[in-house]
Amino acid sequence: MTTFAPPRVAPPRVASHHRRRSAHRAPAWWRDVSGLLAWASALIVLVWWIHGGGLQDLTGTTATALTTTGRLTGLVAADLMLVQVALMARIPFVERSYGQVELAGRHRLVGFWSFWLMIAHVVLTVLGYAGAAATGVLATGWDMLLTFPGMLIAWAGTGLMLAVVATSIRAARRRLRYESWHLIHLYGYLGAGLAVPHMVWTGADFTRSPLAQAYWWTVWALVMAAVLVFRVALPVWRSRRHGLVVERVIREGPDVVSVHLRGRDLLRLPVEAGSYFVWRFAGEGWTRGHPISLSAAPTSDRLRITARVAGDGTSRMARLTRGTRVTFEGPYGRLTQAARTQPGVVLLGSGIGITPMRALLEGLTYAPGHATLIHRARSDADLVLRAELHEIAARRGAEVIELPGPRVQGRRSWLPQSAAHLDDAAALAQLVPDIAGRDVYICGPDEWIQAARTAAVRAGVPSAQIHTERFSV
Repeated sequence: MTTFAPPRVAPPRVASHHRRRSAHRAPAWWRDVSGLLAWASALIVLVWWIHGGGLQDLTGTTATALTTTGRLTGLVAADLMLVQVALMARIPFVERSYGQVELAGRHRLVGFWSFWLMIAHVVLTVLGYAGAAATGVLATGWDMLLTFPGMLIAWAGTGLMLAVVATSIRAARRRLRYESWHLIHLYGYLGAGLAVPHMVWTGADFTRSPLAQAYWWTVWALVMAAVLVFRVALPVWRSRRHGLVVERVIREGPDVVSVHLRGRDLLRLPVEAGSYFVWRFAGEGWTRGHPISLSAAPTSDRLRITARVAGDGTSRMARLTRGTRVTFEGPYGRLTQAARTQPGVVLLGSGIGITPMRALLEGLTYAPGHATLIHRARSDADLVLRAELHEIAARRGAEVIELPGPRVQGRRSWLPQSAAHLDDAAALAQLVPDIAGRDVYICGPDEWIQAARTAAVRAGVPSAQIHTERFSV
């Protein structure tokens, strides 16, 4: 039987429990406030529906019950739509409280609920009006579309939301390039902006209550303002203030490049090793944003990103010239010192996912002997930034474990085929015997992240000590 003895750099073992708290750690109550605001908005919607006679209407005629149920599903759908937009508006205290992995999951879940409730709203309302007027369903729907205020723009918004939902289905998402998917996804903001206002103009819950109208317009305006401020105005201001330009481009391998960026006062940003940004480079294709993490710890005037050349945007990165202006959104993410709970740390990176792990190996606070980096790649040639990782490990007393080779066939695993005879969790515990008492950072392809996370949990690591981040939303 093949033994599991991957190459490693062994540090001196020095016992220490020193660690520094991140200056950018989000207070725990931020998360509670974010959740309470979302639930409070749904409760207010329900209260107004009840106040408007919603419960009583349920006991009326069939047509009345259908219409009032349609009102409720429409109100909840609209509320969830605004929550969905707010989740991805990059509101700082929300983003730093949850991180993009959790926000993206909630955004997806809320989005699908909002969409199906919106469809239910349309169907139930048309059926209710058709029953009350004793006319055909199609004729009633057409009449409502042409005569009710705001219905045309509401249908336009619904169409945009349908496009977003269709391209968010996992099978469709995998077929689209990131740039194409991201462009379509941005129309979701416009769809939300168009689909909501018609309810204030025509809905019985609002036409009879100026207070309800004021509340709804205020919430709608705040969410749209958050998008404009945090996804447009703030990135523009930061980009101008810090003046980032390309300093040089270095090929790290046949299909991997590093872009070195020069700017000013960069540590005034809430940036840490492990942070990621959405980057745009002046010139052709400047409108396409590319979510890429830092591959080195930031300094006051330098940042570095490393990416695999794949797709139109990243292939252009290899051709960037010195002095190209750079605009950015961010920094984002919780794959930083801010997530730390333990003095020891394990960094698991696969493929190009090793780049934020390299920055963390350099930038995290840990004592010698309390950091282990596990580098997973398809082959020795794909061990990106290998020399740098070994140099940092030797300097800081960390341990590097390399696991090259094709992935295990026949099961979802984080291990290479050469270790297929081992259980995923047992292998992880063998490599890092005290892993249950460390923080575990994971970055790589989605399926690999899930396999590594599952192995860490089975090896005894509490979920609160496992930190992952995806950059695709």
